[in-house]
Amino acid sequence: MCKGLATLPATCLKSAKDIKHKISFLLQKPEPQAADQKQGKEKTATAAAKREPNGAEVEKWKESFSHMMSSDTGRTVFTSFLRSEFSEENMDFWVACEDYKKTTPSKLATRAKQLYQQYVEADAPNEVNLDAATREETRLNVENACPSCFEEAQKMIYTLMEKDSYRRFLKSKLMQDLCQKQISTVKGKNEKKNCEGADNRDALAGGA
Repeated sequence: MCKGLATLPATCLKSAKDIKHKISFLLQKPEPQAADQKQGKEKTATAAAKREPNGAEVEKWKESFSHMMSSDTGRTVFTSFLRSEFSEENMDFWVACEDYKKTTPSKLATRAKQLYQQYVEADAPNEVNLDAATREETRLNVENACPSCFEEAQKMIYTLMEKDSYRRFLKSKLMQDLCQKQISTVKGKNEKKNCEGADNRDALAGGA
C-alpha cells in the first residue's frame, strides 16, 4: 500500500494533503450555534457591566424591596441572585405579569393561556410557588382573561421574594461585594481629592 502511494504523482499527493488540511480546519471550527451563544454571553456581560449601580442606588436597594424592584438595574442584579438560588422564575413571572397588563385586548386570551401554562399550572416548565387556592383562582380567571387575572398570583410571588429571597440577598456575597466596591470607589475619590488639594497647597507655597 505504501509503495503504491509512493508511485502516485506529486500532484495527487498534494491534493490529498490539501483535503486533509481542510478537513482538520473544519473539525476545529466551532459550531455556528456555539459561537452565537458565546457572543450572546459576551454581549450580556458587557450590558451588565454598563448597568453597574452607583452607591446611591445600592443604598436605596438596602432600604426597601420596592426601591429595588422599581429599578431596572436593581431587578437585573436581584435576578442574578435568584439565578444562583435556582429561583429566577419568580422574577420572570413577575415581569411577565407586568408586560401582560399592557397586552392589547385582542391578544389577552392567548397571552393569558401562555403565562398560565408557563408558570402557574402544576408541573409547568417554570412553575412558581403558589398555594392551591391562588392557583385555582388564577386558572378560573384565565378562562375569562382580563388585565388583572394574574393579580393575586403576582402579589403572592412579590411577597415571597420580599419576605424570603430579598432578606438573603441583603446578606449575600453579591450585595457585600457591591457595597465594598462602592466603599472602595468613594475612598479612591476622596484620596484623589486629598492628593489634588495637597498638590495645590504645595504649588501655592512654592509660588510664595
